Amino acid sequence: MKLYIMKKFIVYLSVLAVAAFVVTSVGACRKKGDTIAKVTVRDTANILVPGATVILYGESTTDPIQPVDLRDTTTTNTSGIATFNFNDIYQLGQAGVAVMNIAAEKGDLYGEGIIKIEEEEENRVTVFVQP
Repeated sequence: MKLYIMKKFIVYLSVLAVAAFVVTSVGACRKKGDTIAKVTVRDTANILVPGATVILYGESTTDPIQPVDLRDTTTTNTSGIATFNFNDIYQLGQAGVAVMNIAAEKGDLYGEGIIKIEEEEENRVTVFVQP
């Protein structure tokens, strides 16, 4: 009889331990935040440039040089801001996302820059274009 009670106690204890693990695991999950890059384009007079083409692209830092597939293009809105969303690239637990080059142009205006994209943040930079 004592053996039966002891086995039953061990089963209950095991069930409680599993339940506690599940509850703490589910509670520890969190939603991934947005990883956004915003590039503001201005001309040399510090005026916003709407309708500019902005390209973000990566470059290899290894030797020998390896191809980098990370490249995205968009156009600035009426406020002169180009917005890029990197939610598909960033995964929870990853340290950092990328450091990317920027090329911006509109007509005969051209400018370059660089942006460090941090995970789950709105990363901002301004690029100045000139003839």
